[in-house]
Formats: sequence, structure tokens, C-alpha cells
Amino acid sequence: MEKWNIAIFNFIHNWSGRSVFADVAGIVFAEYLPYLLVLGFLVLVFREPGARRKFYLFAEGVLAVILARGIISESIYFFFHTVRPYAFFGFAPLIGESGSSFPSGHMAWFFALALAVWFADRKWGWWYLALSFVMGIARIYVGVHWPFDILGGIVIGLASALFVHWMLRAARRAISAPAISDGAGA
Repeated sequence: MEKWNIAIFNFIHNWSGRSVFADVAGIVFAEYLPYLLVLGFLVLVFREPGARRKFYLFAEGVLAVILARGIISESIYFFFHTVRPYAFFGFAPLIGESGSSFPSGHMAWFFALALAVWFADRKWGWWYLALSFVMGIARIYVGVHWPFDILGGIVIGLASALFVHWMLRAARRAISAPAISDGAGA
């Protein structure tokens, strides 16, 4: 397993340093794309019709992120420490990052958010999933994550979002149910 992790990392990261344009793109996707995705999520929330639907989408996204990044990933960091690639190989990464490498907190966060978006709007969701994946590749490219860190974060993010979506099924039914009439005019 370790052999594959290093081989895939080397294949992706060895492209860095060859082109200023590619390095800048890697930095943008690894470090600044997350801000755009959060902003896009807020736009999607405010585009939802009705206050209940807005609150539901916001709550589902935030709860999925809290579970994935704030609880599961942090619990793993507490018990399991993985050295980041730049520390393992002794090079300077293109962006600053510290702490344990596994799982990728960014992937846990943004795949949880992407699946919550996908549940609300399939078109936006596919974009979020694709851009989150590009972010993961970029984080390998800039030298701060191993491929298995990315994969672990993806699994945690998707599982968290699925769990939260399942837990909120009763709230989802209540939001989509027609309003109960008070009997006036019947």
C-alpha cells in the first residue's frame, strides 16, 4: 500500500516546478478554491425558495461538514499521525500546511459539502464533486498530501454527508409536505 501511495504521489507531484503557470494553478486550486466553494454554497442556500428550505440546505451542509471535518477527521488526527510528503521527502511545498496528513481535512470538508449540494441540486452537485476532486489532486501536486490522504478524506466526507442526509429524512419530508389546512373554506 505504501508503495502505491509513494508512486502515485511522485507521478503527480513531479510535475510541480516545471511551469510557473501550472504551479500557480496548483496553488489556486489547493488553497483558494475552497473559499469559492463556500461562497457558492451560500449563494445556493440563498437561491432556495422559502426560509425552511434555505435553513434545511444550510443545516444539512454544515452538519455534514462538522461531522466529517470537525469530529471524524479530528478524532483520527488525535490517534493516528501521518507525516506529510514534504516532511517525508524533505522539500518545501508550494503552500504552507502543518499537522497530520491523514485524512485530508479539505477533502473531508468539501466532499461532505459537495454531496449535500448534490442532494439539493444535481447540476451544482456534479460541479462541486468535480472541483473538490481537482482540489484534492492540487493538494498532492503542491506537496502537502499523499493520495491515500485524499482518498480517506473523500470517503469520510461522502459517508458523513450520507449519514446526515439519512438522519434528516424526517425533516426533509416535513419541508416537502403540503401545508395542512385549518379547515377554513372547505
